[in-house]
Amino acid sequence: MPWSALPGSIPGTGTVVTMPRNTTPDDSGTDSTATDHALADELGMDIGGDGTDIDALQSLVSDLGDEVPPPVSSVLELLVGTIDDLQKRVDDLEDEVEQTHDVATTAVGNAATNDQRLDELETQQEATHDVAKSAIAKAQQLEADSDHQEDAEQLPEDIEPSSSPLDFFANCRQSKVKTMFVERSNRQNTYRAITVAKRWPEFATTRTDGSGVFMTKADLQTALTAELGKEPHRQTVKRVWEKLVEIGGDIVEKTRQVGRDQTQTEILAMDMATADGLLEKRYVGLDLLENSDHKAATGGVTPVVVESST
Repeated sequence: MPWSALPGSIPGTGTVVTMPRNTTPDDSGTDSTATDHALADELGMDIGGDGTDIDALQSLVSDLGDEVPPPVSSVLELLVGTIDDLQKRVDDLEDEVEQTHDVATTAVGNAATNDQRLDELETQQEATHDVAKSAIAKAQQLEADSDHQEDAEQLPEDIEPSSSPLDFFANCRQSKVKTMFVERSNRQNTYRAITVAKRWPEFATTRTDGSGVFMTKADLQTALTAELGKEPHRQTVKRVWEKLVEIGGDIVEKTRQVGRDQTQTEILAMDMATADGLLEKRYVGLDLLENSDHKAATGGVTPVVVESST
């Protein structure tokens, strides 16, 4: 049965506390909220603030004693206990959120540190490998030089000889090749031919049976655009094409026709072994370019290197 009021006086105030009538499902709750705030004001409670003092509430309820009817006292006790439980739950959730944030922040920081450390280790490993390879190659070269053959460069044991001038220069350190052909002898097109040939995985077409690759003049123009950073002149494409034929050795100039109605297309073709050989860096660390500088400057190319005699 609904009740309209449970009177009770607040100690020391002479104020009678009246609890609100039960609302129906259609009530807006505005009157109830206003009454709740009025009751809170009379009890010295702040129901809208954070960090409610549970001990103070409990002390206030205890001080009321017999001043309020037992039902009201029970309700107040229940409310104080509920507020206490909710406050503890809020504190626990805040702790969990803070811990989760700390873990996430630490994980992100560790991941960034690990990525940076990994990059540093990879760089150090590459540099160490290059230094070690260079030292071993030079030691073997000194041994091979004791059996030096006239007009031919000597190679250390287990290093394959070059099959053409293009294969030779493609396998040397490119900074030295650039110095030789661009800075000292002004033969940019020869250097461009070497660099473009090494970029065949990007711009050449691989035969369906995997036996080789070929490059059209359109492919060469695209490769030169990537190399130069701008579209090359037609004469540059023509001269680089001619240089590839001149120094390529195993590069063969052919024509290709897919169908009867299609016009023939000029291509530069090489077998897969030759193409793969351009990417091996076999002579990095050796001083094979030192004796070839004069030949490159005067228009010639270095002789094809051979295996050292046993």
